[in-house]
Amino acid sequence: MLFWIIAGILALAVAGLLALAVIRGRDSETPAAAYDLQVYRDQLKEVERDTARGVIGADEAERLRTEVSRRILAADTALHRESATQGGGRGARALALVAALAVAGGALGLYGWLGAPGYGDLPLKSRIAAAQDRHANRPTQAEIEARMPATVPAEPAPEYAELMEKLRETVAGRPGDLEGQQLLARNEAALGNLRAAYAAQEEVIRIKGENATAEDHVFLAELMISAAQGYVSPEAESSLRRALELERGNGAARYYMGLMLAQNDRPDLAFRMWESLLREGPSDASWMEPIRNQIEELAQRAGVEFTPPAEGAPAAPAPALPGPDAGDMQAAGDMSPAERMEMIRGMVSNLSDRLANEGGTPDEWARLIGAYGVLGEMAQARAIWIEAQKVFADRPNAMETVRSGARRAGLVE
Repeated sequence: MLFWIIAGILALAVAGLLALAVIRGRDSETPAAAYDLQVYRDQLKEVERDTARGVIGADEAERLRTEVSRRILAADTALHRESATQGGGRGARALALVAALAVAGGALGLYGWLGAPGYGDLPLKSRIAAAQDRHANRPTQAEIEARMPATVPAEPAPEYAELMEKLRETVAGRPGDLEGQQLLARNEAALGNLRAAYAAQEEVIRIKGENATAEDHVFLAELMISAAQGYVSPEAESSLRRALELERGNGAARYYMGLMLAQNDRPDLAFRMWESLLREGPSDASWMEPIRNQIEELAQRAGVEFTPPAEGAPAAPAPALPGPDAGDMQAAGDMSPAERMEMIRGMVSNLSDRLANEGGTPDEWARLIGAYGVLGEMAQARAIWIEAQKVFADRPNAMETVRSGARRAGLVE
């Protein structure tokens, strides 16, 4: 609220100063014809004085009077014409004043339309902190399902319903039957019994143990997300993360992780993940169509200029961003300890802001985490490390590079 009030006052003040400058400028102007008229009148008086002193003759004096008088008449006509134009100038000044007020009012109106009057400042760090809090405290799978209205699955054909009852009874009597649980999970999903489906899939993963595949975990997450009508719960996220641990490049898991980030006010991270998937392909993957349908809106929310890639085009590498390196530290050798520390803190802060706004390479993220560790700001180092794990969740080599910075900061062993 305070911002737009101050902005409005400043806009009105500037508009008023501009209008005042125009009005004063107009009022201080003297028409050129008025100067000419004064000069000609002085010349006429000079002719009379020269005639009285006998400097010029009567005939010459008469000729000069006639010529000067003619000029006086012409100048007087021009003066009247300029005075009439001055009246139009007053109207123009009034119009300029109205236009200045309209500009100020238009600026306020535009802010009221595009801005957010009444809201306090939302700096980047606060927005990230709010998103992290939302992510950490979002509803569980059971809580979100409890809020949704009850749905009645479609009634299957009698023969199919009878077979399903037999399957349920058989599986219930054989809790370790892997094939039976797999069959139950898929058939319950086909019937729309999504809660029963993901319960069966949880049993599949339990029976498989360490042999459970990334696809097993993705299928469980998909069933949970479908049961929650598109919401990615903490339980679904855990399944997705397990899938990515087993298969870093799993496209379906990366798509749903991007969806989770978008739902938790991190469109910047979601956009990077989805754009990478979009450029990698394949074009007929099941997640490509939903990404194409949503990525432009996501880019707008992230404040990113997005150009859809040509089919099969590789992703462009992220631009390198400067940050404090060994050369920078050596250059600080001639400074006092206080000056050196102030310089380092400034460079670290600049790198942090740029990585948050524009992204950067794994080396730069590692350098930032390590730098905060050296400065003793462990809370900030830990926050950047958590953020980096989300950014590079689908890139194992990059994650290992970032992990080296976390090791230097003492966050991991």
